[in-house]
Amino acid sequence: MPQGQPSVVPDDGLTTRQRRNRPLVFVHTGVGKGKSTAAFGLALRAWNQGWPVGVFQFVKSAKWKVGEENALRVLGASGEGGSVDWHKMGEGWSWVQRDGQMDNEEKAREGWEQVKRDLAAETYKLYVLDEFAYPLHWGWIDTDEVVEVLRNRPGTQHVVITGRNAPEKLVDFADLVTDMSKVKHPMDTGQKGQRGIEW
Repeated sequence: MPQGQPSVVPDDGLTTRQRRNRPLVFVHTGVGKGKSTAAFGLALRAWNQGWPVGVFQFVKSAKWKVGEENALRVLGASGEGGSVDWHKMGEGWSWVQRDGQMDNEEKAREGWEQVKRDLAAETYKLYVLDEFAYPLHWGWIDTDEVVEVLRNRPGTQHVVITGRNAPEKLVDFADLVTDMSKVKHPMDTGQKGQRGIEW
């Protein structure tokens, strides 16, 4: 098993093992494709380690079946790795706001309240808060509160947050931040999303 060597070892009084096993917050943001895909890749690794995984989709429609949902549900039910629970909090929003904002804003807040309850109960070892950056960016959920809850979460719960326009306070707080930039995309030449690639 390859082992990466950190370029800096902080003088924080922790042992190597303690530092290695501390819980992390990941943020996948930017305008490029792949933010959720990378988060679901982490979910696969967590499942393989036998960790309970909770996926919370904040913006994508409850009617929209992403391929990763089916795959992770099957894996979670297989008894081979960890359990997987999938929660849908949105009604088909994207980064383009539409009518019905209050309904969606309420659903996002309800979703965040559920995440807080699960964090307090240490329900999962990995939380995928898919598209959660949008309700933070739109001001539906207070970023300061989110950072405080994540800072004080018990145990060794890892959290990955995806979505464009992640607030600066969240980015500053997170342990790992990846900005997915777009160099080229088939949509730039008029091609719509396709089965097996976008979903």
